[in-house]
Amino acid sequence: MSSLRARCPNCRTFTAVAIGDGYECHSCGSTFSAGMVRVPAAWGSGGQAMAEGARIALPYPEVAVVEHDTLDEQTAAVADSLAARPIVVGGCCCTHVGGVRGVSRRVDRLGIVWIDAHGDLNTPETSPSGNQWGMPFRMILDGGLVRVEDAALVGARSLDPPEAEFLAATGIDDSLDRALAGVDATYVALDLDVLDPSEVDVLIAEPDGPSADEIEDLLRGIAGRTTLAGIGVTGFLATERTAALAARMLAAAGF
Repeated sequence: MSSLRARCPNCRTFTAVAIGDGYECHSCGSTFSAGMVRVPAAWGSGGQAMAEGARIALPYPEVAVVEHDTLDEQTAAVADSLAARPIVVGGCCCTHVGGVRGVSRRVDRLGIVWIDAHGDLNTPETSPSGNQWGMPFRMILDGGLVRVEDAALVGARSLDPPEAEFLAATGIDDSLDRALAGVDATYVALDLDVLDPSEVDVLIAEPDGPSADEIEDLLRGIAGRTTLAGIGVTGFLATERTAALAARMLAAAGF
């Protein structure tokens, strides 16, 4: 795989060429601020609709489509496929593990803002379901890709008891002041199920979430206070309104 050439979202040919941090299509002349990796996979039971969500139309050149038989293979391939300014589109939140691995190689100290209705902090021993999509934030932290003091969890309102215990033990909360204080750059992991279900189509909806306007403001605020090394958006279904919402959120983050 190479991130130097990508499929243009407008003319659908592999004529978008990396120039600096972005891309320019040699066929239609369109320019883009970022390159996108699609990961149409969901590592859990009954997640095919979420995997298909990764194929929605978005206004960014497609650098790679990563499909592998194991999560370890997927993670390695995503990490190796990232553009200079990367967007990762899932699928489930396991997509973010490869995104974080890739961008963590580029900076000395990476922060992460995990925006999700769920904690994704289980382990194989604590998970009630065994679904790996409930574990990726913990995989990132336990793997040493991000320090716990440089991590924030925003919007979570459905936590398993072991996840709540982990948060209490590590001091992870929703404070951006704390998490971003000493980092060189930040990765944003956005699961659209953080939103109120009235505004978005997702597989695992949780009531009483923030509005799209609130998350949009949050993303603008994060982009205004730290360098964004990358962003991933996951957890949604392939509907027109969700595609438009995902594009809106990415634009709010400055991508």
